[in-house]
Amino acid sequence: MGDRVRAAVDEADDAILSGALEAAGHPRIGDEIAPGVRLVDDAAAALGGADVAIDFTLPRVTCAVVRVAAERGVAYVCGTTGLSASDRAELEAAAQRIPIVLAPNFSVAVNVLAHLVGEATRLLGPSYDVEIVELHHGAKRDAPSGTALRLAEAVADARGEELRKRLVASRDGETGARPAQAIGVQALRGGDNPGEHTVLFLGRGERLELIHRAATRDHFAVGALRAARWLRGRAPGLYTMQQVLGLETG
Repeated sequence: MGDRVRAAVDEADDAILSGALEAAGHPRIGDEIAPGVRLVDDAAAALGGADVAIDFTLPRVTCAVVRVAAERGVAYVCGTTGLSASDRAELEAAAQRIPIVLAPNFSVAVNVLAHLVGEATRLLGPSYDVEIVELHHGAKRDAPSGTALRLAEAVADARGEELRKRLVASRDGETGARPAQAIGVQALRGGDNPGEHTVLFLGRGERLELIHRAATRDHFAVGALRAARWLRGRAPGLYTMQQVLGLETG
């Protein structure tokens, strides 16, 4: 994702790459990846001239880097998935000092999908069962995907329920009848698929499917850059991509 973010910045008229961070020991540390910008393994050095940081890494890395960003007053766009409750608490603490956009998926279309899923849930009502199927490349480390969980959350929010009480993330053996109002999420892994999500609303004699398919990861970087622009001048707080797009307030 780092190369895609760099490419998106290069194509933008209103953004300049000021620094780039990689893990210690990476073979390209020290390389000049843009005019005047060398790849470093020190977060403070990478963020030295930045207004906004964009992070697509791993939870342990995110927690370390966001602390540095908070100390330096650098706004933060975070697309890291697989965050634990303690990881999220770390981001919430940093958001007391800097503005942060946290989203499992920065694709504009995926966030529109989440909005549509909420609307469909409200309009169709409780008589429709909801199942979500997500497909990603075989190297993805977390399951279900953060995006699938965000879509499930959109269903739960529209119903006025807590997702943790309705989520069914796996089925095996003698499961019995499907619980009423369950929100099923199934994860598939294989190949090089950058991401595909299908939300099925299953009624009697009919079904509605809402689908997003990604062909590349470029749109994640474009969406993250859009979030970075939106953050400029914002008050400290933890924001969502839905807010960036004007799909929700608060």
